[in-house]
Amino acid sequence: MSWAHFAIEALARGETATVRPRGHSMKGRVDDGDLVTLSPCDPANLVPGDVVLVRVRGTDYLHLIKAKDGPRFLIGNNRGGINGWVGPNGIYGKATKVEAGA
Repeated sequence: MSWAHFAIEALARGETATVRPRGHSMKGRVDDGDLVTLSPCDPANLVPGDVVLVRVRGTDYLHLIKAKDGPRFLIGNNRGGINGWVGPNGIYGKATKVEAGA
């Protein structure tokens, strides 16, 4: 089961969710252990720079939208890495609040 499983279920029900991601790929935007509030979103309103909970090639990430091409989104981290392109169904929610971890 993915670390994001319960957040994805809550977002699908139209509820907000919180996650505390681990790792350093988003350092500077979301640091290791920060508390991130996610809200359901309309992918049509997303823009490059938004932080989203997304599934790329079977893996869940809390990463950035790097570019948009029609209905597709290029996903990557805050350190220059690129995960790949996803359609709107791959995006579960948008980060609306980031609180520093303890």
